[in-house]
Amino acid sequence: MQIKKIEALPLRYPEPNDHNNLRHIMLVRVETDNGLVGWGEAITMWPEASRAAKIIVEDGMRPILLGRDPRDTYAIWLAMKEQSWWYGYGGIASFAVSALDIAMWDLKGQSLGVPLHQLFGGKLTPRLRACISTHPSKSSIDDMADELAQYARQGFTAIKCGFGKKGSANLGYDQERDIAFVKAVRAACGPKVDFMVDYGHPVRMEVNQAIRVAHAYEEVGIRWLEDPLRTWDWEGYARLRAAVKTQVCTGEDLWTPGDYHRLIKSGIVDIVMIDPGRAEGITGYWKVQEMTTHENRYINAHAWSSAIITAASIHLTAATPNHIVMEMKPYRNPMQHELVKEPFEPHDGYIDVPDKPGLGVEVDEAVVRKYAFE
Repeated sequence: MQIKKIEALPLRYPEPNDHNNLRHIMLVRVETDNGLVGWGEAITMWPEASRAAKIIVEDGMRPILLGRDPRDTYAIWLAMKEQSWWYGYGGIASFAVSALDIAMWDLKGQSLGVPLHQLFGGKLTPRLRACISTHPSKSSIDDMADELAQYARQGFTAIKCGFGKKGSANLGYDQERDIAFVKAVRAACGPKVDFMVDYGHPVRMEVNQAIRVAHAYEEVGIRWLEDPLRTWDWEGYARLRAAVKTQVCTGEDLWTPGDYHRLIKSGIVDIVMIDPGRAEGITGYWKVQEMTTHENRYINAHAWSSAIITAASIHLTAATPNHIVMEMKPYRNPMQHELVKEPFEPHDGYIDVPDKPGLGVEVDEAVVRKYAFE
């Protein structure tokens, strides 16, 4: 089996889970000489990053991959790393590597007739506990807490809220409001629901502020505190980690296994956040997974993109002994419910692990064309 064709496909779509803001991703479509098609994704976020990643895929990676056997996943991953050594220690090249690596693993599973999780030793559980990952938008704290409580009543036992987002919530900018919101959510959802607080990129907080709010959250109990500081403020994270009992989560905007190795060895993180559509694909993800297992840390998939990343993340999470939850968007959206023929849907607070070969998704190419942009 040989790689016959590689296409990079930037997509733009409105995201109902993010106030209908336009979001951007880049898909890759890899076709073999025996007719198999594998799909991969990079979470490029912005149009310029999508276009740049497309150039790297088609002008940089495609010439060295055509004619190769896609089942040689590690050899191909190393070849892509070697191709981009001058410009590829993080950044746009990692997007290209990520998308192509995911597609190779999809093809590998399809050619062998086995699901992705079986290529990593098999699923350790037939279903995963789903976490509703939300961006609250209402102006009233009580209204937002009641909205989240509805998910608890539907059977979800884990809820995560992103602060610093658009809309009227005004979370992440007023610490007293943040604390009041967390207390209201805990009262509305009850003590058995894991609640996670995720500080978004626009939020600016230094370590003493982070320690103060973390102590306030400890009074009501949250499962983890995510990205309260900038990723590279590792001195600040060390002070925070020493001062609080709440689990600290970070890492979603790192790029390479080397980045994650330094993060994990620093001792500042309890839960490592990673996205296969950014951190050099399934190969990169699994390298980090093995580090977290060895160091007795949790790993959590940052799977807030299309059904392709969701599929890869579900398989990898299911094969991982040190996961907590699998994050899912609450509202129907184009890249989850239009892009693939059988969307992933939680039931009673859980998500089933697919057993179809490869990623286990069938992409609707008409939908790809619908949302494509140049």
